[in-house]
Amino acid sequence: MNRRLARLLMSLYPRRWRERYGAEFEALLETGRGDLRTSINVVGAALREHIVPTPGRKMDQLPCSFGTIMKQPSAYLPVAMSLTALAMVLGYIAKYGAVHETDEGAVAHLWQLLMAGQMPIVAFFAIKWLPRAPRQTLYVLAQQFGAALASMAAVFFFNLG
Repeated sequence: MNRRLARLLMSLYPRRWRERYGAEFEALLETGRGDLRTSINVVGAALREHIVPTPGRKMDQLPCSFGTIMKQPSAYLPVAMSLTALAMVLGYIAKYGAVHETDEGAVAHLWQLLMAGQMPIVAFFAIKWLPRAPRQTLYVLAQQFGAALASMAAVFFFNLG
């Protein structure tokens, strides 16, 4: 296929697709057969790419990168739960002071529920992702552990437990 026709066919694809696969695909078109069947196939594939883009992920992101894994609800929910628990403890301390009461109160009960509620989510995340991407999963687990530890440290530091 001549270079001009290969570039014309390449221009039919979405910009992101061209940025990722353009050079390789253009070289393939130039070295391959330039018949009508190939051109129709490329036009159809370009149209499909506009209607239904490449499924799954962004083209510039690996399927098991840290960013991809961190977007999973089982990865970010425990971190969000720990940070919510920490915010509740710090908000309580800011409003009422670090007073140890006999009745734990609603904030303490909510903190306990948030901290205990994330354990099955973390377990599910570890079981699902450790075999697929061990290194990135360990980074996420460390982040989850750090967030939980920060929340527990506030309770320990202000002697609220």
